[in-house]
Amino acid sequence: MVEKVERSEQEWRERLSAEQYRVLREKGTEPPFTGRYTHNPESGTYHCAACGAPLFRSAEKFDSGSGWPSFWAPVADDAIAMEVDHSHGMRRIEARCARCGSHLGHLFEDGPPPTGQRYCINSVSLDFERDA
Repeated sequence: MVEKVERSEQEWRERLSAEQYRVLREKGTEPPFTGRYTHNPESGTYHCAACGAPLFRSAEKFDSGSGWPSFWAPVADDAIAMEVDHSHGMRRIEARCARCGSHLGHLFEDGPPPTGQRYCINSVSLDFERDA
């Protein structure tokens, strides 16, 4: 079970940049092909920019051509929480950090084997730690 992190919105505003707050707490989206991790070739682990929880590994990252970092699986089954999102006149599955509830991006069923999933994640939602 994931240990939850709870903070007031004022605490989140103090901890995050304005852009991080807009995406992570207000469910925003960064423009495609602008994120710092879209084409990151390094090996390591991607963590939640809000709470530091490990979310994805570079070994499961792939170039989806979508303009956002894409992963075919999270670091652990309980790392990502899912929620139905009906915004913008669509039905999508929102991917959230299971630890702090922050918005990361969306899950689509058009990814590569072995899962067929594509976690389409905003770079601003992530911090990256290189492998030693």
